[in-house]
Amino acid sequence: MTKGFIFDYGGTLDTRGNHWGKVLWHAYERNSVPVGEEDFRKAYVHAERTLAKNRIIMPTSTFHDTLSKKIRLQMDYLEENCGMENSGRFHALVLDDVYTIARETTAESVGVLKVLHRDFPLVLVSNFYGNINTVLSEFGFDGLFSHVVESAVVGIRKPDPRIFLLGTEKLGTKPQETMVVGDSYDKDILPAEKAGCQTTWIKGEGWTDDDVEAPVAGRIIHDLSELL
Repeated sequence: MTKGFIFDYGGTLDTRGNHWGKVLWHAYERNSVPVGEEDFRKAYVHAERTLAKNRIIMPTSTFHDTLSKKIRLQMDYLEENCGMENSGRFHALVLDDVYTIARETTAESVGVLKVLHRDFPLVLVSNFYGNINTVLSEFGFDGLFSHVVESAVVGIRKPDPRIFLLGTEKLGTKPQETMVVGDSYDKDILPAEKAGCQTTWIKGEGWTDDDVEAPVAGRIIHDLSELL
């Protein structure tokens, strides 16, 4: 029996299970940014590593600001290494595109969580930049999570199963009574299973084309509303 839920954030509540790298790449395509996917992928990885290693995102940074800095890092890389020009114009187009997606998708997620919140305690467990509480407030998640376990704060990152055990402690439930919902098979589903939790994989477009055979996830969904 499920007595509480642990949710991932990025990719789970803001993109319908689609990897943020793919969400951004499709925005580049829609806005005719003159780069190929191979170069974009290098720029994406560069930006993620830069954000992870440097204190660029502040606790008060909104998601709009976070996305803006992420895209700026990508496009600076593309200018310096791939000959891209006019990045300022493309930066604004891509930022508006993906932020609209995030705003619309999080509104849907808030609606689902409000229904679940009537019957279950909810905790958020996320690898993030130290500003997750600001982002939650920005998108209207206030009051839905009893606790937030953020990697940048607790010093444990997924796929370490211990971060999910921290989540169950906050919920006050046993792992086997806890449903973990996440978009990443490697960072959410496998470690949550190792921690002894129930799992639901919200499966969208992944960073690679590889598909998982015989997944250990207890359930696979493609839209958060399937939890209701």
